[in-house]
Amino acid sequence: MFRKLNTQQLNRLTIYQYRTAPKNPLAVVLDNIRSMNNVGSIFRTSDCFGVEHLYLCGITACPPHRDIHKTALGAENSMPWTYAENTAEACRLLKSQGYLIVAVEQAEGSVPLNEFTIPAGRKMAIVLGNETEGVEQAVLDLCDHCIEIPQFGTKHSFNVSVCAGIVLWELLNR
Repeated sequence: MFRKLNTQQLNRLTIYQYRTAPKNPLAVVLDNIRSMNNVGSIFRTSDCFGVEHLYLCGITACPPHRDIHKTALGAENSMPWTYAENTAEACRLLKSQGYLIVAVEQAEGSVPLNEFTIPAGRKMAIVLGNETEGVEQAVLDLCDHCIEIPQFGTKHSFNVSVCAGIVLWELLNR
């Protein structure tokens, strides 16, 4: 039989323990995400997967805000994050720190996520674009790789927070 575990039985880290725990060598860059619910969801997903850092760029809303908290459920307090006015500048900074910049976008030359070869020993920054416009071209021009999630239905894209979960899960399972 299955019995649900309560919060204490899950043995989760405290916010302090999480902040000092080792992280996966991944950063997530949000390029002009307009929905605070998506931002909050990506905070929560990034916390769950042990992402190093979130970069909130352009019009992407920053905590504290009740609409971010509604979906982040406190992850906005555990996840390290930085605001950058310009996504391209944030990507240039990450490149200078040794990160590979990987856009998630349907673009000429993109590689399906399941076929993407993760370069050994390299830190990656995953760039997620605006809900309607995607990743800015100026940012794509700075990217080392471009990946996309194969899709089989009538829609052209996943919700950006769903996309974050799929991409992070796939990359961290390799």
